[in-house]
Amino acid sequence: MPLLDAAIWFAAILAVLVVFGFIARSLCDNPRGDPIYGIVHLFAWLYLRLMHKPTYTGLESVPLVDGKPTLFVCNHTAGLDPVLVHITSKHDVRWMMALDMRSPRFNWFWEWIRIIDVDRVEGDAKSAREALRHLATGGSVGIFPEGGLERPPKQLIRFVAGVGLIIKKSKARVVPVVIEDTPQVDPAFASLWHKSRSRVTFYEPIDYAITGMSAKQISEDLFSKFVTWTGWPINEQPKEALSEVA
Repeated sequence: MPLLDAAIWFAAILAVLVVFGFIARSLCDNPRGDPIYGIVHLFAWLYLRLMHKPTYTGLESVPLVDGKPTLFVCNHTAGLDPVLVHITSKHDVRWMMALDMRSPRFNWFWEWIRIIDVDRVEGDAKSAREALRHLATGGSVGIFPEGGLERPPKQLIRFVAGVGLIIKKSKARVVPVVIEDTPQVDPAFASLWHKSRSRVTFYEPIDYAITGMSAKQISEDLFSKFVTWTGWPINEQPKEALSEVA
């Protein structure tokens, strides 16, 4: 019996070690290879499932993390938008975010997720240069070219020219993303604690480097695709959007 007990204990300990091994591996299986990132990612995934029950379409269109520059171009509905895209893309996306939306109390978090600040008031080019530097290393960047929230919802705001310039200079593959049915509340980040049944659609990546289009043409072409995909009207007098990429 002592031998049998020892064997049972050994098998139990081995099983626990195997389980912990799988957990540790899954937590490190992320673009940063960082267990802390993996834990945050897991909690964010659980949060989305419980609070927003998102429906995803076209996930097979999202390119693998392969060292090629990738630009996620999304319409902007709520402060929740980056979370919806980031968690399922499997890319360590650096998001371009309006500086006036950055609460100082969360500076540690903005720095940890490596936000690229956009000064919508002064309109400097630092954010575009930072995005281009990151894309040049084969990284991923997320951008909301409407420059502000869609208010009222499901009315597209014309894209700023800056998105075309970044695409033109970086030669990054563009992954268009349409987001809808997020909580329509203000301020933007209030959407994080309101339930929803959000929907996210990823479209096939676009390689504008082979088109010969100018930056302005790229921006207009991409916007026209969003108009076609959504069927939404164009809001020609947006109250929320400012003149810079956000």
